[in-house]
Amino acid sequence: MPVIPTDPRLTRVYMDANATTPLLPQVVQAMHPYWMEHFGNASSIHLHGQQARRGVDQARETLAEFFNCHDAEVVFNSGGTEGDNTAIFGLLRPGDHFITTAIEHSAVLQAAQRVAERGVEVTYVAPLASGLIDPAAIREALRPQTRLISVMLANNETGVIQPVEQIGKIAAEVGAFFHIDAVQAAGKICIDVRKIGCHLLSISGHKMHAPKGIGAMYVRRGTPVESLLVGGSHERRRRAGTENVAGIVGMGKAAELAMKSLEDGTIERVAALRDRLEREILQLPGSGVNGMGCDGNPVARAANTTNIWFDHVEGEALVIALDLKGVAVSGGSACHSGATEPSHVLMAMGLDKTRARASLRFSLLKTATDADVDHVLSVVPQAVQHLRSVSPVEAGTRG
Repeated sequence: MPVIPTDPRLTRVYMDANATTPLLPQVVQAMHPYWMEHFGNASSIHLHGQQARRGVDQARETLAEFFNCHDAEVVFNSGGTEGDNTAIFGLLRPGDHFITTAIEHSAVLQAAQRVAERGVEVTYVAPLASGLIDPAAIREALRPQTRLISVMLANNETGVIQPVEQIGKIAAEVGAFFHIDAVQAAGKICIDVRKIGCHLLSISGHKMHAPKGIGAMYVRRGTPVESLLVGGSHERRRRAGTENVAGIVGMGKAAELAMKSLEDGTIERVAALRDRLEREILQLPGSGVNGMGCDGNPVARAANTTNIWFDHVEGEALVIALDLKGVAVSGGSACHSGATEPSHVLMAMGLDKTRARASLRFSLLKTATDADVDHVLSVVPQAVQHLRSVSPVEAGTRG
């Protein structure tokens, strides 16, 4: 894709935090010694290895607090995709039954397709029009051979928070394993694996101001999940490969900062900014929020996320128009940028293709300011009105 030239003097506002986040200065500071002075292999027993191991162990303790689990139940890996794949490929065998939802990330959906080709029966539970998964629909999908249920905690496109505690109870009743993709929830919602009742949970560092290429999983003691990678005894034989020490240390620091932000009012401040952004954008005729409940109000969502449709506008054209005005947003999952098909999440919620293609995701960083929101609000109406005037598109309706 060609780089679009922009004026370097242009004010730029990044509202695509669900795609990735920048490293926080404190994270960089924590990682720095492990690039240079403490460069050892954490599996070595000499001083250099011990220094590296100490950094890994401290990060593991922090992630255990983050998940509310034992240190031994934390497994470091490369990110959310590996975590999701590990849960699915590591537990399912031909003849098993797997329940997931139609709104999962592609890391789950494509893994589900792969195991289906290998003899696993897969059921995809559709969401309500609000984007919520009804626990009753999970219960109805159960079969005697159901081995694994996988439901995301917060949707990456709409931010809608799923009723995972209720689903966890259903899984426990029938003895099924329960996996959660918590990539978009990490750092925005308090995660308590004991309260949720899951067996596995995946997160990714770069969604919470840690580096790309590092992630973590909660794996409950006794869960017979097979490792995707073999070759060494790393991570208690649950994930072979020399530890990415600097990345792990950065993830630990990011988790520490995330826990603080859940207690110091940061998340509430971001939610207030999101609500103001949403409220004022919706003053535009022919716009609305994806993720509305029966009462006409948005359902519970991750604090930083809103997904808004703009009738008579192509979403991709609006993304480009806003980028030229200094605002970075997304038409959906970053993993599907440039895809010609509309969002599978929005389609599953009942939107038709036109409205699904006319929808944008705004996802705020924790460092977002009132000035950032002001700038976005100053350019979105102009961009929408301009596109409607030069290239009207037939308005979509909910299916």
